[in-house]
Amino acid sequence: VQLQASGGGLVQAGGSLRLSCAASGSIFSINGMGWYRQAPDKQREFVATITRGGSTDYADSVKGRFTISRDNAENTIYLQMNSVKPEDTAVYYCNADVPRGGNSYNYWGRGTQVTVSS
Repeated sequence: VQLQASGGGLVQAGGSLRLSCAASGSIFSINGMGWYRQAPDKQREFVATITRGGSTDYADSVKGRFTISRDNAENTIYLQMNSVKPEDTAVYYCNADVPRGGNSYNYWGRGTQVTVSS
């Protein structure tokens, strides 16, 4: 299973950006998918997750500004980032839980850089 994140870039504070993450490979279904981020010299942190059924969860720091969505047919998730702040600057990684043979396997994408200028 491969996860390919895209959509990162440079954006001014207050602006918007939309990230995408497409899963490919030997996939029958995917359970939870999500976004995490890692800023320079900081640990990777949770941003948002979405279940296959569409239930979502967000970090307090992004609630009301970011929206996670999902296209199960395309095995793709999105992160709509609005009203971005300089502290949102980080590499954003997507994550997926893939069930297989009674187990669940966790996969990470390579990440996409988001830089917010003040």
